[in-house]
Amino acid sequence: MTFTPKILAFAGSTRADSYNKKMVKIAAAGAKAAGAEVTYLDLRDLPLPLFDEDLQAQEGFPENARKLKELMLAHQGLLIASPEYNSSITAVLKNAIDWASRPSEPGEQMLACFNGKVATIMSASPGGMGGMRGLVHLRSILGNINVIADGVTTSLKAGAVRQLAVYGKKRWGVFFVN
Repeated sequence: MTFTPKILAFAGSTRADSYNKKMVKIAAAGAKAAGAEVTYLDLRDLPLPLFDEDLQAQEGFPENARKLKELMLAHQGLLIASPEYNSSITAVLKNAIDWASRPSEPGEQMLACFNGKVATIMSASPGGMGGMRGLVHLRSILGNINVIADGVTTSLKAGAVRQLAVYGKKRWGVFFVN
């Protein structure tokens, strides 16, 4: 019997023409070509309030945070592309992680949707380092919430992502895009 990994792919950006959205879609196509079942999520489709324990106590767990957790629980792996903002990850990505880390039901374990997940992290940035400084923070955050960030960390200057998206058939990490 063959195991088909289920992977949730998303970018820590809500910008419509995000390089990181393009990059994670390329990686998702490669994962699909390798036999994985991949779900692409645009965080723009699940808007979340800023994480606030008082808000959660007063209004309950936000429905979009619940949907995000359900998606994460249904997948074994994560493909995450994060832009670098001021040498770190984006607020939208950190906020999504913060909400998903919280118990949404009485008796639910903290970090339930993250425990034992495997993630590949990547970044595209027009800056000289290609987003690498932000990935250092993302790897640290993921490690602290029991996600195994694999040894593959990819950062590309935005121009390289444009090249991949336009011309395809470029080798990138373990993925091959047809």
